Amino acid sequence: MNKAYLQKLANRIKELRSQKGLTQDDLASESVSRGMISLLETVRTDITVSKLKNIADNLGVSMKDLFDFD
Repeated sequence: MNKAYLQKLANRIKELRSQKGLTQDDLASESVSRGMISLLETVRTDITVSKLKNIADNLGVSMKDLFDFD
C-alpha cells in the first residue's frame, strides 16, 4: 500500500477509535493485537484486508467508513 494512503488510513482508524472513546487495548482482539494497531497507527506496518475488516467490526463501522478520508 502507498505510504501516503496508509497514513490517511492510519489517521482515520485513530480518529474513529478516539471518537468512540476506545484505547488501542479496547480495539485489540484475538486476530489484531494492540501492538499491530499501534504499528498501523504509526505507519510502521502494512495490513491485510482481513485485519482491516476485523478492526472495522471492532469499531462498529463498515469497511467503507474506514476508507472515508478523501
